Amino acid sequence: MGWSTALDTRRSFVDALHEALRLALSQRCRRMVWADADFADWPLDDAALLQTLVDWLRLPQRQLQLLAAEPERLRQRARFMATYGLWTHAITVAEATDEDAPLLPCLLLAEGVARVELLDKAHWRGQAGDDPLALRRARERLDALLQRSTPALPYTPLGL
Repeated sequence: MGWSTALDTRRSFVDALHEALRLALSQRCRRMVWADADFADWPLDDAALLQTLVDWLRLPQRQLQLLAAEPERLRQRARFMATYGLWTHAITVAEATDEDAPLLPCLLLAEGVARVELLDKAHWRGQAGDDPLALRRARERLDALLQRSTPALPYTPLGL
């Protein structure tokens, strides 16, 4: 414990996402939740990030939940969709309600392990770390949003 960093550039955001995934893997976190309007700014086609994600998914009983306002935009991310197709049993995608969509945070939560959140997407300002209080608040906020969301982005091989 004791990881904390301020985010102030896209590079620091991407680095924090990588670090959070490495921590989730090394600490064997069971559940991650990723939330964003459309994940456009996330490095979801980055081979190294996806490899760390797959390494984490290979651990028993792992669950990744994605929450988006526009989940269909994820289909434009070819590498991510290939990973999603292989791991649909462990990855779920949900769509936020119309009321919640404007309030959706840009947030990665590795439960009990790490949190990466952009508070100002226009200027890449945010926070990352493992503060237990911040982790609990993020989990509560995301759980409330997920309870009101609906399943989205069913995987269809070959785009059928």
